[in-house]
Amino acid sequence: MERELALEFARVTEAAALASARWMGRGNKDAADGAAVEAMRAVFDTIHIAGVVVIGEGEMDEAPMLYIGEKVGTGESPQLDIAVDPLEGTNIVAKGLTGAIAVLAAARRGCLLHAPDMYMNKIAVGPKAKGCINLDAPVEQNLHEVARALGKGLNDLTVVILDRPRHQELIDQVRACGARIQLISDGDVSPAVACAFDNTGVDIMMGVGGAPEGVLAAAALKCLGGEMQGRLWPENDADVERARVLGISDINRLLTMEDLVKGDEVIFAATGITSGSLLEGVRFTDQGAYTHTVVIRGKTGTVRFIKAQHRFDKKPAYAMKGARK
Repeated sequence: MERELALEFARVTEAAALASARWMGRGNKDAADGAAVEAMRAVFDTIHIAGVVVIGEGEMDEAPMLYIGEKVGTGESPQLDIAVDPLEGTNIVAKGLTGAIAVLAAARRGCLLHAPDMYMNKIAVGPKAKGCINLDAPVEQNLHEVARALGKGLNDLTVVILDRPRHQELIDQVRACGARIQLISDGDVSPAVACAFDNTGVDIMMGVGGAPEGVLAAAALKCLGGEMQGRLWPENDADVERARVLGISDINRLLTMEDLVKGDEVIFAATGITSGSLLEGVRFTDQGAYTHTVVIRGKTGTVRFIKAQHRFDKKPAYAMKGARK
């Protein structure tokens, strides 16, 4: 995949972040999400790719744009699978909390798992702990193996878990081992990716979250040499049927990195909307704004953190679509 696309995809997530950040703390998650979707879709129209959304805002009858199956880009080669979450952490932005991002992943056609919109049980680590996790192993065993790989004691290990009632048993088991826990209200893509960076303070992410978000995080971890394992977590027969329609016949199959993301021709981009462990949030000035973006290219393993200054008086109209002054 052309390296020039890395910067192009950064433009996409920057636009979504700029548009949605204006809604921070205003209590309207739908408006924040809508602004991000509109801005992201508009910038996609300018990029020379033949992209198909395989993970997006939902089915065609559920989402006006960036729906599953929608074509994005100008229609020129390369042909790509596109996974997006224009605003990962709608509640985070609505409440003005930390850790919301605009995120996308792109890979050659057929290389991203078409994950149904349902839950997935996940475990994720960075490159130093690759090969040390097993979703089916006891919690204590996974934590001991990761701590050993990182050269840490269990009491220095930080585990990120979504703060949900379904995780109470997991939380109790982690606490019984003596590990530290960071409970998050929403958005598990960013902390999963943060596992791959030493300076974030995140060592392992565990628990049940969105399956589409699992593929997005796996794309980043694939580029970075980390690891994720997952298993779909259906709540009802409709979830099982949804997975079957997307080609997943064995709902109980353990999904490895190669199942989630095939090959290394992957690009991952994310821009901070509100500040978190990995990225700074959007900061507005009297003339524009600052953004903080990470772009990762799987083929080379190159990681670029981009701090950009945006002048709104010079910004193309499509890049600011959905934003309010």
